[in-house]
This record gives sequence, C-alpha cells and structure tokens, in this order.
Amino acid sequence: MARILAFDYGHKRIGLAVTDELQIIASGIETVDTKSIFSFLNNYLANENVELFIVGEPKQMDNSASESEVFIKPFIKKLNSTYPKIPIKRVDERFTSKMAFQSMIDGGLKKKQRQNKALIDKISATIILQTYLDQKH
Repeated sequence: MARILAFDYGHKRIGLAVTDELQIIASGIETVDTKSIFSFLNNYLANENVELFIVGEPKQMDNSASESEVFIKPFIKKLNSTYPKIPIKRVDERFTSKMAFQSMIDGGLKKKQRQNKALIDKISATIILQTYLDQKH
C-alpha cells in the first residue's frame, strides 16, 4: 500500500501529515511555507509512494464554504495539474485548530510551545488525516 498525505492549507503555511504504508496511523511530518509547497512535494514524492491527497475543507457552522476556500481552490487546481495521477479528497476541518490546541494542552506543552502556529498547523493536518481514516473504516 501507499501512503496518504494530508494538507491543512493556510495562506502563509501548510501543515502536512502522512499515514504509514498500511494507512493505519496518521502522523504530522512538516509545516511548509505555502510558497514552497510544490518544491517540498517534488522532493517528498520522489522518495515516498503516495496514493491519495487529503485537503482540509474549512466550513462555516451552517455548512457553507469558509472565506478561505477562495485560496484553497487554486491550490487544489495546481495540485491536481501537477500530480494528475494522485486523487484528491476533501475532509471537513471545522474545529481542527481548536482540537490541535487542546491536544497540545493535554500533552503538557508549555504556553510558549502552544503559541507555535507551525506546530498547530501540523497537528491540524494530522487531525484531518485521522478523521479521514476513521471515516474510511
């Protein structure tokens, strides 16, 4: 089996998480500057077999698209055209940032560490990916 790679897309940074090859466990791997994402992906995909991309889908409480969707759509379009053999699925990412922050508190991270937005993005990507895995089974 191949890995599944998940993205928590942000205007400045993208949190990334990946499954193991058996697609059982989601782990955060990196937070990358949005400008550098395709350079990162080219290197990553040269060494790892990825069969699916998961992109977080931010929604409002009434289920309508979030205003950040206007930035995510062009990213997905470029992702699709750059890597046409890897399908893309979306996963509702409501509350992932809050869940990431709470998991940092539960994990005993100090206040200074909890202010690390890159870490929050990476944990959010992991939660998005784990949500997909849970829904799949």
